[in-house]
Amino acid sequence: MAAASSVFFQSSEGLRGSVRVPSDKSISHRAAMIAAISDSPVIIKNFLRAADTESTLIAVRSCGVRIENLSGNNPVVHGAGLRGLKSPATAIGIGNSGTSIRLLPGVFAGQQGSFTLDGDESIRLRPMDRIVAPLREMGVAIEAREGRYAPLTVTGGPVHGGFHYEMPVASAQVKSALLLAGLFADSPTEVLEPAICRDHTEIMLAAAGARIEKDGLLTRIHPVERLHLDEIDVVADFSSAAFWLVAGTIIPGSELTLAGVGVNPTRTGLLDILIEMGADISVGNERLQGGEPVADLVVRHARLHGLAVGGGISGRVIDELPLLALAGAFAKGDTLVTGAAELKVKESDRISGVVDNLAAIGVRIEALADGFIVNGITGPLGGKFQSHGDHRLAMLGAIAGLASRDGVKVENFNAVTVSYPSFMDDLKKLGGKV
Repeated sequence: MAAASSVFFQSSEGLRGSVRVPSDKSISHRAAMIAAISDSPVIIKNFLRAADTESTLIAVRSCGVRIENLSGNNPVVHGAGLRGLKSPATAIGIGNSGTSIRLLPGVFAGQQGSFTLDGDESIRLRPMDRIVAPLREMGVAIEAREGRYAPLTVTGGPVHGGFHYEMPVASAQVKSALLLAGLFADSPTEVLEPAICRDHTEIMLAAAGARIEKDGLLTRIHPVERLHLDEIDVVADFSSAAFWLVAGTIIPGSELTLAGVGVNPTRTGLLDILIEMGADISVGNERLQGGEPVADLVVRHARLHGLAVGGGISGRVIDELPLLALAGAFAKGDTLVTGAAELKVKESDRISGVVDNLAAIGVRIEALADGFIVNGITGPLGGKFQSHGDHRLAMLGAIAGLASRDGVKVENFNAVTVSYPSFMDDLKKLGGKV
């Protein structure tokens, strides 16, 4: 169902039912990229069909990679081999996909020819120096507008090995770009994280035959001659499931089952935080799917208490922190989030976006330099919510509306197509009122 540009979400009684949320966005991106440089056809089962991931699939196709079933849920990517991508005649448009523009330069580092990546107005405002600087240290020829903004141009060539990089900020995108470039180096590449961040790239590269070594927060990748995969089975996205975990927790009478959700511990910071706040969430039927841990999650309404969350966990919860602000609005006491300055450079400035929007509908919330503080709710909620074209803010506004007394009107709601095109259908299926 196409998402309308402006939607009014009404106060809803208990949400109930079972749903499988869309496939994981992060894993889908990586599947398309790694399949593109594999040495044989790769079936990507349950590929996420959404605007961001389509950008990556179309990007690799523009580099000469043949893709069967391009518009289906199980595309077959005919890998061109480790160094087989072809330089396209024009710039590669990646829309609003930050993952595409930050990871693909690592893939292009070892190819022949030049590759230019560009995106929409939002992408052109997001900082890219965090990958440009370390890639240059690895010997990669990469140029950026004003040294730090898109468009980016990568000219493939030799990649220096023996590189050790200590990331100043926990970022799976930066880590992944450097590990991908390390595939083409002449000796191992090391990346040290300041805190845990998602490791989907490492899991998938190891499955494809790359030698990956982990030592605490240090990841070492050895150069390879080839990558080989037969198939990748993408799990359901925890970041999408997170909206229903919070909705089920804060809306009285709710009981929701979320099937086959990826529970990679580098991603489930919000799950841990909600349980510590008093949420009633059970994890069952745990298993592996495509090398990734998955489980069925059952969430029921519960009373929460406030909590202080610092930067040590931010890499495991960064995309879900806006939802934590809403959960904090329904908790007893204060919920404090610090060490989350990374929120300022997402699809929008999510600190100001979350604070301004929640304040506008009646939440007592204050912005901090690197986070926010929320006071437990004292009155009814309702009003208008601006998504600023950010898919996560759009869905945050929707959940706030369902949990409100007076309803919430979300402007530019169609931003949800970036990661969760079926959000409205699932919301109605579970009993949400629009």
